[in-house]
Amino acid sequence: MLDLWIYEKAALKEGYLLVCGVDEAGRGSLAGPVYSAAVVLHPGTDIPGLDDSKKLSEKTRNRLFDIITDVALDYAIGFADSREVDDLNILNATYLSMNRAISKLNISPDIVLVDGNRANGVHYQCRCIVGGDGKSATIAAASILAKVSRDRYMLEMADLYPQYCFERHKGYGTKLHYDRLRTYGPCEIHRATFLKKGF
Repeated sequence: MLDLWIYEKAALKEGYLLVCGVDEAGRGSLAGPVYSAAVVLHPGTDIPGLDDSKKLSEKTRNRLFDIITDVALDYAIGFADSREVDDLNILNATYLSMNRAISKLNISPDIVLVDGNRANGVHYQCRCIVGGDGKSATIAAASILAKVSRDRYMLEMADLYPQYCFERHKGYGTKLHYDRLRTYGPCEIHRATFLKKGF
């Protein structure tokens, strides 16, 4: 069985006392913000079912969201909106959302574990872990908080812009979403730089 605490334990052995995991949600969406979460857990915290948010059902993600926010030493959510995605590009907007999440923590982490292979825009001591949302407990927890937070935002947008059916695709480029874009055109939360010409 995979030990999700390998990277956190390694960081602790190196003298980093407060280890934070960071992950994002919504990078590939055509609409809405990119969200990030930062999570600090007690070393070895047992959260049954903890895994990469993409591997979990919506019901399980919501259940784990409540558990993680209850047991975490600290956590915070940050985002960059669709205009910032257009202005900065998605990579820099993702870094902005990550930095915002980390900066909102009440405790300052000694090191940040970031999902992916690059984090040069993260303004903190950090370490990249490719596939970290399925290998690191703190990154997996962050992936769940980011995903659930963004999905809840997109459900609010579904009420505001019911013609796009955001509740069904959360802003991603599904056939339904493109059909609605062709019918209604983009709205204020669509990312202009992500839309295909002529949809």
